[in-house]
Amino acid sequence: MNKVRVGMIGTGGISHWHARQLKELDDVEICAISDPSPQNRENIISEYQLEGIRQFTDHKEMLESVDLDAVVICSPHTLHFQQAMDVLNSGCHVLIEKPMACSKDEAEQMIERAEKLGKVLQVSYQRHLQPEFLFIRDAIASGEIGKLTSVTASLYQEWGQGTAGTWRQIPSLSGGGMLMDSGSHIIDVLLWTTGLTPVEVTTQMQKHNSPVELDSFTSIRFENGVVAGLNIVGYAPCWHETYVFCGENGGIFYDNGKITIRRLGEEPITPQLPKQTTNQDKSFIDAILGKHEVKIPGQFAKEVVKLTEMIYQAAGYSPLESGELKLS
Repeated sequence: MNKVRVGMIGTGGISHWHARQLKELDDVEICAISDPSPQNRENIISEYQLEGIRQFTDHKEMLESVDLDAVVICSPHTLHFQQAMDVLNSGCHVLIEKPMACSKDEAEQMIERAEKLGKVLQVSYQRHLQPEFLFIRDAIASGEIGKLTSVTASLYQEWGQGTAGTWRQIPSLSGGGMLMDSGSHIIDVLLWTTGLTPVEVTTQMQKHNSPVELDSFTSIRFENGVVAGLNIVGYAPCWHETYVFCGENGGIFYDNGKITIRRLGEEPITPQLPKQTTNQDKSFIDAILGKHEVKIPGQFAKEVVKLTEMIYQAAGYSPLESGELKLS
């Protein structure tokens, strides 16, 4: 193919990030967009000089009317499954925003369909491609801090205040609160950098009078004895992201992008990080063109959905059923 013809489903905030990165690629043409909001469509068209592009209010009409090779899905979470299935069945590759789906069953169906049809299914977890997290993953795998013993992963964000009145606090569209949304990235880092499989979780949650959960504090036991604390706080005054990976020979500390390696009785080390060579959109297009494997496959993203489900179940929380949260 001369250029990969791309359509977009959902043209709200995060879609602008994808549009910018796609516009930087010579082998991509954005051909169509779909969004029920005329204002959202107009905003992305004007910002990225997409005048003349085909516009639709319904994604099915877009798929039926325009010859596309790939589609980027940036819609509310509970819409991901059906839209992704529709896109795959139309013969297109899929790049989907997080979370991949709102249940493990949905994720498995998407993976099975993509494999059956021979289509790329990539999830937009950008930390897989960022130098800080590539370093952490490689350092753990190479034994830089010895056998892993514990992990703490925390995200603080003014999520509750910033999303009030939006679809992110409507359970039928969001599928949950801060954990399902921004917290999905943190679960991704926890699982991807360590390669660990969770076997047991206990959790506490608070809604702070929101329609969805804002704060969750979860204790995780992994299959090889590693323990972890996952703290997702959506009722905070600012954004702050931290991780601590402790091993038998030291620890890796991440604080808002800064990494240090600590060993007992020694001065902290600031490591040299690799350079970033790609992003979600470029890697998606390159996978379609056969330049490399799929960087963030659905099979991995399914594990993020699975752990999210485990945490909600441990809290007795079913956002898609009633939105009720039973506090212990």
